[in-house]
Amino acid sequence: MKNKYNRLNYGTLKRNVQLKIDEIFAEKVIPANDSVRLLDEIVEGMDTSALMRAYKRTGRKPATNPVTLLKILLYALMDGTYSSRGIARACQRDINFIWLLNGAKAPNHSEISRFRSKRLPECMDELFYQLVEKLHGFGEIKYEHLFVDGTKMEANANKYTFVWRKSTTRYETRLLEKLEVIVPEICSRHGVIADTAEQLLLELESRMSTPFVYGRGNRKSDLQRDIEQLRELLGRKMKYAKYQDIFKGRNSFSKTDPDATFMRMKDDHMRNSQLKPGYNLQLAVEGEYIIGVDISGERSDPA
Repeated sequence: MKNKYNRLNYGTLKRNVQLKIDEIFAEKVIPANDSVRLLDEIVEGMDTSALMRAYKRTGRKPATNPVTLLKILLYALMDGTYSSRGIARACQRDINFIWLLNGAKAPNHSEISRFRSKRLPECMDELFYQLVEKLHGFGEIKYEHLFVDGTKMEANANKYTFVWRKSTTRYETRLLEKLEVIVPEICSRHGVIADTAEQLLLELESRMSTPFVYGRGNRKSDLQRDIEQLRELLGRKMKYAKYQDIFKGRNSFSKTDPDATFMRMKDDHMRNSQLKPGYNLQLAVEGEYIIGVDISGERSDPA
Protein backbone atom coordinates (compact mmCIF):
# COMPACT_ATOMS: atom_id res chain seq x y z
CA MET A 1 0.00 0.00 0.00
CA LYS A 2 2.85 2.36 0.82
CA ASN A 3 4.47 1.74 -2.55
CA LYS A 4 1.15 2.51 -4.27
CA TYR A 5 0.88 5.94 -2.63
CA ASN A 6 4.53 6.61 -3.40
CA ARG A 7 3.87 5.88 -7.07
CA LEU A 8 0.86 8.21 -7.07
CA ASN A 9 2.81 11.02 -5.44
CA TYR A 10 5.69 10.53 -7.84
CA GLY A 11 3.33 10.64 -10.83
CA THR A 12 1.70 13.86 -9.61
CA LEU A 13 5.07 15.44 -8.91
CA LYS A 14 6.39 14.46 -12.32
CA ARG A 15 3.32 15.92 -14.04
CA ASN A 16 3.60 19.20 -12.11
CA VAL A 17 7.29 19.49 -12.89
CA GLN A 18 6.62 18.92 -16.59
CA LEU A 19 3.91 21.59 -16.59
CA LYS A 20 6.29 24.02 -14.93
CA ILE A 21 8.98 23.26 -17.52
CA ASP A 22 6.49 23.82 -20.35
CA GLU A 23 5.41 27.10 -18.77
CA ILE A 24 9.00 28.37 -18.44
CA PHE A 25 9.81 27.26 -21.98
CA ALA A 26 6.72 29.01 -23.36
CA GLU A 27 7.57 32.19 -21.46
CA LYS A 28 10.97 32.32 -23.16
CA VAL A 29 9.87 31.22 -26.63
CA ILE A 30 6.77 33.40 -27.14
CA PRO A 31 7.78 36.88 -28.41
CA ALA A 32 6.86 39.92 -26.34
CA ASN A 33 4.67 41.31 -29.14
CA ASP A 34 2.81 38.05 -29.79
CA SER A 35 -0.97 38.30 -30.11
CA VAL A 36 -1.48 35.75 -27.34
CA ARG A 37 0.16 38.11 -24.84
CA LEU A 38 -2.07 40.96 -25.97
CA LEU A 39 -5.14 38.75 -25.60
CA ASP A 40 -4.09 37.75 -22.11
CA GLU A 41 -3.59 41.39 -21.12
CA ILE A 42 -6.96 42.47 -22.52
CA VAL A 43 -8.93 39.69 -20.79
CA GLU A 44 -7.13 40.27 -17.48
CA GLY A 45 -8.23 43.91 -17.61
CA MET A 46 -11.90 43.04 -18.11
CA ASP A 47 -14.57 42.65 -15.46
CA THR A 48 -15.36 38.92 -15.57
CA SER A 49 -17.86 38.91 -12.70
CA ALA A 50 -20.67 38.17 -15.17
CA LEU A 51 -18.77 35.08 -16.30
CA MET A 52 -18.40 33.88 -12.73
CA ARG A 53 -22.14 34.39 -12.15
CA ALA A 54 -22.83 31.92 -14.94
CA TYR A 55 -21.63 29.18 -12.59
CA LYS A 56 -23.68 27.99 -9.63
CA ARG A 57 -22.46 29.18 -6.25
CA THR A 58 -23.00 25.71 -4.81
CA GLY A 59 -21.71 22.52 -6.27
CA ARG A 60 -18.45 21.29 -7.67
CA LYS A 61 -15.70 23.79 -8.41
CA PRO A 62 -14.90 24.15 -12.16
CA ALA A 63 -11.96 22.00 -13.21
CA THR A 64 -10.45 24.92 -15.15
CA ASN A 65 -10.65 28.58 -14.23
CA PRO A 66 -13.48 30.17 -16.30
CA VAL A 67 -11.28 33.16 -17.16
CA THR A 68 -8.61 30.79 -18.49
CA LEU A 69 -11.25 28.98 -20.55
CA LEU A 70 -12.36 32.33 -21.97
CA LYS A 71 -8.78 33.14 -23.03
CA ILE A 72 -8.37 29.71 -24.61
CA LEU A 73 -11.63 29.93 -26.54
CA LEU A 74 -10.92 33.46 -27.80
CA TYR A 75 -7.40 32.56 -28.89
CA ALA A 76 -8.69 29.41 -30.60
CA LEU A 77 -11.07 31.56 -32.65
CA MET A 78 -8.19 33.89 -33.52
CA ASP A 79 -6.12 30.87 -34.53
CA GLY A 80 -8.88 29.37 -36.68
CA THR A 81 -9.54 26.38 -34.41
CA TYR A 82 -13.27 25.89 -33.88
CA SER A 83 -13.98 22.31 -32.76
CA SER A 84 -13.85 21.51 -29.07
CA ARG A 85 -11.65 18.48 -29.73
CA GLY A 86 -9.25 20.58 -31.77
CA ILE A 87 -9.03 23.16 -28.97
CA ALA A 88 -8.44 20.45 -26.37
CA ARG A 89 -5.68 18.97 -28.55
CA ALA A 90 -4.08 22.40 -28.96
CA CYS A 91 -4.03 22.87 -25.17
CA GLN A 92 -1.74 19.86 -24.96
CA ARG A 93 0.50 20.57 -27.96
CA ASP A 94 0.49 24.26 -28.85
CA ILE A 95 2.96 26.39 -26.90
CA ASN A 96 0.67 29.45 -26.91
CA PHE A 97 -2.24 27.53 -25.41
CA ILE A 98 0.06 26.00 -22.80
CA TRP A 99 1.21 29.50 -21.87
CA LEU A 100 -2.40 30.64 -21.46
CA LEU A 101 -3.08 27.70 -19.12
CA ASN A 102 -0.36 29.06 -16.83
CA GLY A 103 0.45 25.68 -15.33
CA ALA A 104 -3.16 24.46 -15.09
CA LYS A 105 -4.25 21.10 -16.42
CA ALA A 106 -5.45 21.14 -20.03
CA PRO A 107 -9.29 20.97 -20.25
CA ASN A 108 -10.93 18.16 -22.17
CA HIS A 109 -13.28 18.68 -25.09
CA SER A 110 -16.42 18.14 -22.99
CA GLU A 111 -15.48 20.92 -20.60
CA ILE A 112 -14.76 23.28 -23.49
CA SER A 113 -18.04 22.40 -25.17
CA ARG A 114 -20.08 22.98 -21.98
CA PHE A 115 -18.36 26.30 -21.40
CA ARG A 116 -19.09 27.47 -24.92
CA SER A 117 -22.72 26.30 -25.09
CA LYS A 118 -23.96 26.83 -21.51
CA ARG A 119 -21.79 29.32 -19.63
CA LEU A 120 -20.59 31.82 -22.20
CA PRO A 121 -23.99 32.73 -23.74
CA GLU A 122 -25.16 34.13 -20.38
CA CYS A 123 -22.45 36.80 -20.31
CA MET A 124 -21.45 37.16 -23.98
CA ASP A 125 -23.18 40.51 -24.51
CA GLU A 126 -21.61 42.13 -21.47
CA LEU A 127 -18.09 40.91 -22.32
CA PHE A 128 -18.47 42.07 -25.92
CA TYR A 129 -19.63 45.51 -24.72
CA GLN A 130 -16.57 45.78 -22.47
CA LEU A 131 -14.29 44.92 -25.38
CA VAL A 132 -15.84 47.64 -27.54
CA GLU A 133 -15.38 50.15 -24.72
CA LYS A 134 -11.72 49.16 -24.43
CA LEU A 135 -11.23 49.72 -28.17
CA HIS A 136 -12.74 53.16 -27.72
CA GLY A 137 -10.44 53.83 -24.78
CA PHE A 138 -7.40 52.83 -26.85
CA GLY A 139 -8.47 55.24 -29.57
CA GLU A 140 -9.03 52.47 -32.10
CA ILE A 141 -12.67 53.48 -32.63
CA LYS A 142 -14.25 56.91 -32.17
CA TYR A 143 -17.99 56.25 -32.63
CA GLU A 144 -18.05 58.56 -35.64
CA HIS A 145 -18.60 56.33 -38.68
CA LEU A 146 -20.53 53.08 -38.67
CA PHE A 147 -20.72 50.74 -41.65
CA VAL A 148 -23.39 48.03 -41.64
CA ASP A 149 -23.52 45.07 -43.96
CA GLY A 150 -24.87 41.58 -43.72
CA THR A 151 -25.67 38.31 -45.37
CA LYS A 152 -28.08 35.43 -45.04
CA MET A 153 -26.85 32.21 -43.49
CA GLU A 154 -28.53 28.87 -44.09
CA ALA A 155 -29.68 27.24 -40.87
CA ASN A 156 -28.90 23.67 -39.93
CA ALA A 157 -32.54 22.69 -40.39
CA ASN A 158 -34.55 20.50 -42.72
CA LYS A 159 -35.75 22.60 -45.64
CA TYR A 160 -38.93 20.51 -45.95
CA THR A 161 -40.19 21.30 -42.41
CA PHE A 162 -41.59 24.73 -43.23
CA VAL A 163 -44.69 26.22 -41.59
CA TRP A 164 -46.31 29.21 -43.30
CA ARG A 165 -48.30 31.81 -41.37
CA LYS A 166 -50.82 32.41 -44.15
CA SER A 167 -51.67 28.72 -44.39
CA THR A 168 -51.76 28.32 -40.61
CA THR A 169 -54.17 31.25 -40.28
CA ARG A 170 -56.41 29.80 -42.97
CA TYR A 171 -56.48 26.33 -41.37
CA GLU A 172 -57.09 27.83 -37.93
CA THR A 173 -60.03 29.88 -39.20
CA ARG A 174 -61.63 26.83 -40.81
CA LEU A 175 -61.13 24.83 -37.61
CA LEU A 176 -62.78 27.46 -35.43
CA GLU A 177 -65.72 27.66 -37.82
CA LYS A 178 -66.07 23.88 -37.70
CA LEU A 179 -66.06 23.90 -33.89
CA GLU A 180 -68.83 26.51 -33.86
CA VAL A 181 -71.01 24.09 -35.84
CA ILE A 182 -70.02 20.83 -34.15
CA VAL A 183 -70.22 21.89 -30.50
CA PRO A 184 -73.99 22.72 -30.55
CA GLU A 185 -74.71 19.46 -32.40
CA ILE A 186 -72.86 17.35 -29.83
CA CYS A 187 -74.46 19.25 -26.97
CA SER A 188 -77.96 18.57 -28.29
CA ARG A 189 -77.12 14.91 -29.01
CA HIS A 190 -76.03 14.21 -25.41
CA GLY A 191 -78.13 16.80 -23.59
CA VAL A 192 -75.15 18.82 -22.40
CA ILE A 193 -74.87 22.57 -21.85
CA ALA A 194 -71.38 23.90 -22.56
CA ASP A 195 -70.07 27.25 -23.74
CA THR A 196 -66.77 26.02 -25.21
CA ALA A 197 -65.43 22.88 -26.82
CA GLU A 198 -63.06 22.38 -23.88
CA GLN A 199 -65.93 22.37 -21.38
CA LEU A 200 -67.91 20.01 -23.58
CA LEU A 201 -65.00 17.56 -23.80
CA LEU A 202 -64.58 17.48 -20.01
CA GLU A 203 -68.27 16.80 -19.54
CA LEU A 204 -68.33 13.98 -22.11
CA GLU A 205 -65.21 12.36 -20.63
CA SER A 206 -66.85 12.35 -17.20
CA ARG A 207 -69.81 10.44 -18.68
CA MET A 208 -67.65 7.76 -20.31
CA SER A 209 -67.96 4.82 -17.93
CA THR A 210 -66.63 2.05 -20.20
CA PRO A 211 -63.18 1.77 -21.79
CA PHE A 212 -62.67 2.86 -25.38
CA VAL A 213 -62.83 0.09 -27.97
CA TYR A 214 -60.71 -0.19 -31.12
CA GLY A 215 -60.13 -2.63 -33.93
CA ARG A 216 -62.20 -4.80 -36.19
CA GLY A 217 -65.36 -6.23 -34.67
CA ASN A 218 -65.68 -3.49 -32.04
CA ARG A 219 -68.37 -0.91 -32.54
CA LYS A 220 -67.65 2.54 -31.13
CA SER A 221 -70.42 4.30 -29.26
CA ASP A 222 -71.59 7.77 -30.25
CA LEU A 223 -70.07 9.11 -27.04
CA GLN A 224 -66.65 7.69 -27.88
CA ARG A 225 -66.79 9.04 -31.44
CA ASP A 226 -67.68 12.52 -30.23
CA ILE A 227 -64.91 12.49 -27.60
CA GLU A 228 -62.33 11.39 -30.16
CA GLN A 229 -63.47 14.03 -32.63
CA LEU A 230 -63.27 16.80 -30.03
CA ARG A 231 -59.82 15.65 -28.89
CA GLU A 232 -58.56 15.71 -32.46
CA LEU A 233 -59.99 19.16 -33.20
CA LEU A 234 -58.79 20.68 -29.93
CA GLY A 235 -55.34 19.18 -30.49
CA ARG A 236 -55.15 20.92 -33.85
CA LYS A 237 -56.40 24.14 -32.23
CA MET A 238 -53.57 24.04 -29.68
CA LYS A 239 -51.05 23.30 -32.42
CA TYR A 240 -52.14 26.29 -34.51
CA ALA A 241 -52.07 28.56 -31.44
CA LYS A 242 -48.51 27.40 -30.71
CA TYR A 243 -47.52 28.10 -34.31
CA GLN A 244 -48.92 31.64 -34.06
CA ASP A 245 -46.81 32.27 -30.96
CA ILE A 246 -43.68 31.07 -32.75
CA PHE A 247 -44.22 33.29 -35.79
CA LYS A 248 -43.77 36.56 -33.82
CA GLY A 249 -44.45 38.69 -36.86
CA ARG A 250 -42.63 36.40 -39.29
CA ASN A 251 -44.23 34.66 -42.25
CA SER A 252 -42.63 31.25 -41.74
CA PHE A 253 -40.44 29.06 -39.53
CA SER A 254 -38.87 25.61 -39.57
CA LYS A 255 -40.17 22.84 -37.34
CA THR A 256 -36.64 21.57 -36.64
CA ASP A 257 -35.34 25.10 -35.91
CA PRO A 258 -38.22 27.42 -34.93
CA ASP A 259 -35.91 30.47 -34.84
CA ALA A 260 -35.05 30.08 -38.53
CA THR A 261 -37.13 31.83 -41.20
CA PHE A 262 -37.43 30.70 -44.79
CA MET A 263 -35.52 33.16 -46.96
CA ARG A 264 -34.48 33.33 -50.57
CA MET A 265 -30.77 32.57 -50.58
CA LYS A 266 -28.20 33.46 -53.19
CA ASP A 267 -27.94 31.27 -56.26
CA ASP A 268 -25.93 28.08 -55.84
CA HIS A 269 -23.42 26.74 -58.36
CA MET A 270 -26.32 25.49 -60.51
CA ARG A 271 -27.92 28.97 -60.41
CA ASN A 272 -30.85 27.63 -58.44
CA SER A 273 -32.44 30.22 -56.18
CA GLN A 274 -34.73 28.65 -53.61
CA LEU A 275 -36.26 29.26 -50.22
CA LYS A 276 -34.26 27.78 -47.36
CA PRO A 277 -34.38 28.16 -43.57
CA GLY A 278 -31.84 30.74 -42.49
CA TYR A 279 -30.86 33.76 -40.45
CA ASN A 280 -30.13 37.36 -41.35
CA LEU A 281 -26.68 38.29 -40.04
CA GLN A 282 -25.83 41.99 -39.76
CA LEU A 283 -22.41 43.34 -38.75
CA ALA A 284 -21.60 46.91 -37.70
CA VAL A 285 -17.96 47.87 -38.36
CA GLU A 286 -15.82 50.86 -37.47
CA GLY A 287 -12.08 51.12 -37.89
CA GLU A 288 -12.00 47.52 -39.21
CA TYR A 289 -13.41 46.29 -35.89
CA ILE A 290 -16.76 44.58 -35.49
CA ILE A 291 -18.54 46.58 -32.79
CA GLY A 292 -22.09 45.32 -33.31
CA VAL A 293 -23.68 42.03 -34.28
CA ASP A 294 -27.31 41.16 -34.92
CA ILE A 295 -28.67 37.75 -35.91
CA SER A 296 -32.40 37.57 -36.50
CA GLY A 297 -35.07 35.74 -38.40
CA GLU A 298 -36.12 38.88 -40.30
CA ARG A 299 -35.90 38.47 -44.06
CA SER A 300 -35.31 42.14 -44.88
CA ASP A 301 -32.28 44.15 -43.77
CA PRO A 302 -32.86 46.88 -41.16
CA ALA A 303 -33.43 50.36 -42.51
